[in-house]
Amino acid sequence: MPSLTEFLMLAAFLFGLGVAGIILNRKSLITLLMSIELILLAVNTNFVAFSYFLGNTVGQVFVFFVLTVAAAEAAIGLAILVVLYRKRHTIAVDNLDALKG
Repeated sequence: MPSLTEFLMLAAFLFGLGVAGIILNRKSLITLLMSIELILLAVNTNFVAFSYFLGNTVGQVFVFFVLTVAAAEAAIGLAILVVLYRKRHTIAVDNLDALKG
């Protein structure tokens, strides 16, 4: 059975990978969305690990709410990407700096 420290190290690695994806790659919106999902996955890993090792289910229930928000964020983000691609024929962040109604 893995210890709490191993779960926290895994979550820190996932969080760092997500932050590095946001900082290093600002070209593609899809990569930015995937990096945000990695950060949310790291937070969920912490919730589940602490919930299991402390013996309560509050963290595990809270993960369902975070997953719901993450699914809505992914659906809305992808819908915005489709609209932007149809209008501008690109999803590069550099070309989407002037969003005028």
